[in-house]
Amino acid sequence: MTDAKQILGGWSTEEPVNGEVENICIEAGKQAGVRFDVCIPKTYRVQTMCGGTNYLVKVKVGVDKYLHVKINRALFCGDKVTENSDPAVTGVQYPKTKSDPLKPEHF
Repeated sequence: MTDAKQILGGWSTEEPVNGEVENICIEAGKQAGVRFDVCIPKTYRVQTMCGGTNYLVKVKVGVDKYLHVKINRALFCGDKVTENSDPAVTGVQYPKTKSDPLKPEHF
């Protein structure tokens, strides 16, 4: 995340996917059982919270076919603090296009 002015609880601007977010998407996709011929995370937004991190990810799944996925990675697992909790898909929007912006208020 390059938005240095992001406020705790606020959403970052939309940015190209990096390796960390791509790995989170892969794990979340496995959990959700998502199967597409093409599944390429393209851009994302992130929200850092006291209890974890939320991600909105734009994923290419075909020729001008996209889906938007909301993923949560909790900082807490029960009453234990963990840095490596499994990501959980908490929302999916489909169909979307390349030009549709990632809007957290739509989830």
